[in-house]
Amino acid sequence: MPDPYHHAFGFRRGGQGEHRMRLIFRQDLSKNMNANLERLCALAKKEECRIIGLMSGTSMDGLDIALCRFRGSGQETAVTLEAFITIPFGEEIKEEVRKVFARKEIDFQHLTLLNGWIGHLHGQLVLDALDRWGIHPAAIDLIASHGQTVFHAPHILHQIPRFGNGTLQIGDGDHLAVRTGIITLSDFRQKHIAAGGEGAPLAVYGDFLLFSDLQESRVLLNIGGIANFTYLPAGKRTEGVFVTDCGPGNTLMDAVARQYFPGYAYDPDGALAAAGSVHAGLLAALWDDSFFSEPVPKTTGPELFSLEYLSRAQQRSHTSHLSPEDILATLNRFSAETMADSIKRETDWQHSVFYVSGGGAHNPVLRRHLQGLLPGVQMLEMDLLGIPGDAKEAVLFAVLANETIRGGEVLFPNQPSVSMGKISFPS
Repeated sequence: MPDPYHHAFGFRRGGQGEHRMRLIFRQDLSKNMNANLERLCALAKKEECRIIGLMSGTSMDGLDIALCRFRGSGQETAVTLEAFITIPFGEEIKEEVRKVFARKEIDFQHLTLLNGWIGHLHGQLVLDALDRWGIHPAAIDLIASHGQTVFHAPHILHQIPRFGNGTLQIGDGDHLAVRTGIITLSDFRQKHIAAGGEGAPLAVYGDFLLFSDLQESRVLLNIGGIANFTYLPAGKRTEGVFVTDCGPGNTLMDAVARQYFPGYAYDPDGALAAAGSVHAGLLAALWDDSFFSEPVPKTTGPELFSLEYLSRAQQRSHTSHLSPEDILATLNRFSAETMADSIKRETDWQHSVFYVSGGGAHNPVLRRHLQGLLPGVQMLEMDLLGIPGDAKEAVLFAVLANETIRGGEVLFPNQPSVSMGKISFPS
């Protein structure tokens, strides 16, 4: 690509004329720069910055809000979690989202209205958290908002030849920025898809920058609605780093708990599953899906692992008579098996240290299954690496924002090496 200065003005590269023109160009650019861009440029040069990471997962239990202080970028990234809170969603909010969540046919007007409404809601929750912490919004440099996923459509699920991978997160960044007065980065997953990825899992970028180690190979297992893991071989090099979705984490168990047990949003401590028995026939039928034979890395979502998926497996295995407790016991085992199977095939798991996060990390029945399937492995808490497991995903989106504004030089051989997040100014 030709240099804009010598191409436009015919100056000899490195000559005095070019040097003077560069100075004039920079002064003119500064003089005419939009105030929002000036603010962004100043932020990119700051030694430290404060970024709020936001995450609302497929469980839709609430908004995770992580206030992070950053120094450096890339492999020099240092982050301090200053404060963290999960603000629960009321049932009325969950019901509005469920009207469009993981559904092929929806009320399009409702989706359109919901996009801005969720953005405004998340902005208000950020202000509420800052007020609780005694922090003025002007003290925050950026918000990194994941938004609320309402449909995830990798090609391996929709299988429509003319279309590639797709995903949709709502909670418009402009509404968040205007409501809070803070520059907001949002809609992170689209760039990943545009560059050839599936839009998920994005955890690998922050996992590598924050948690890779020179001496220790690590498996970071996140058991959210969908389970995924990042494999970080020892050496702090991107070669060999690997990430994939495994299958359902909590999403099927949560759906069954809501359906059969009024007032339950999930199976607390696995107590309902512990009261049932694993049914071998249903378990085998749950495994009978092409997703598990697709090449890795791959992604999935509640669009596949839904109550309809369970119903079809029950019909094939003639197990529609099972008690809800037996169903939950079988689903618990199914989630554990899909995780363990993928980890065994794709990592040097016997020589790795495991760190677990996500809602499923609090399910002792699920963890016992995993322990039996991965003998000799010790499942450690993410807290030992300096970030609480419940805060991890919100922190990782803050890392993505920090890289977009202040870094972006780390190359991943097995993942798109791109800066992610659309920028919304408050004014």
